[in-house]
Amino acid sequence: MRVRVPASSANLGPGFDALAVALNLYIEVSVEPAERFSITSEGFGAGVHDDDRHLGATVARSVLGHDHFAMHVKSAIPLSRGLGSSAALALGAAAAAGSLDPLRVAAMIDGHAENAAASMIGGLVVGTVRQGDVVARRLELDPMWRFVVVVPAQELATPDARSVLPSVVPFHDAVFNLSSLALLISGLAHHELFEAAFMQDALHQPYRMELLKFARPLLQTLLDAGASGSCWSGAGSTMLGLCLEDRAEQVAHAARDFMSAESIDGRVLILEADRTGLVTL
Repeated sequence: MRVRVPASSANLGPGFDALAVALNLYIEVSVEPAERFSITSEGFGAGVHDDDRHLGATVARSVLGHDHFAMHVKSAIPLSRGLGSSAALALGAAAAAGSLDPLRVAAMIDGHAENAAASMIGGLVVGTVRQGDVVARRLELDPMWRFVVVVPAQELATPDARSVLPSVVPFHDAVFNLSSLALLISGLAHHELFEAAFMQDALHQPYRMELLKFARPLLQTLLDAGASGSCWSGAGSTMLGLCLEDRAEQVAHAARDFMSAESIDGRVLILEADRTGLVTL
């Protein structure tokens, strides 16, 4: 079986470990019966652990209960950049191997549900794990929104980004994020209701800023260029500008100018929300 799975951007500011949107950047995974295990790959991650240690192979083996299969992975999703590459791969491998519940498999591996849920059902999603079960719901998303993603060459592994987060947060920060998240959801549903402040966060972004010296000025550059809001994409290193369709090009241009001026290797993409999710090819 061969499947295609979209990337995802999680958190979107205050939606820490809960909110994610699927983006039209994809990974394809195929799993076919074979006499002995083999794996090939292309695109991002090509040649990295093309053996039984590969995450996709581990997932497929756990679903099938054996390793008599051939796997191929073709990915346009950068690794360790906050675009849900691990969740998309785990989801794709589980589905291609024939899992009856690939979302649960991917969520258990990724440790939280929102990235895998967005990649599974598409669009804007809220997701969580409750007593071992994945609960995910699609939310309304205005079709006018575009996503300018600034993808540095520099990787930032999720465990490293999580290591700087506090185990306890002030009560007023938790309340601040709850109100910001509710307002963000309303603004994502109807662009005319959106305000840049809706993407402000007190639970993870302030603690992560020091990990990437370019993060704070880049986020401001996106806003100054016309983005309606800006935030970290997942745990980074990608930064995201939420833009109306007619402003996306100018925001992307400003981001490229910033990267050139600061000698930051990487690329800038203008993406749309993927509203389909996982598909069988």
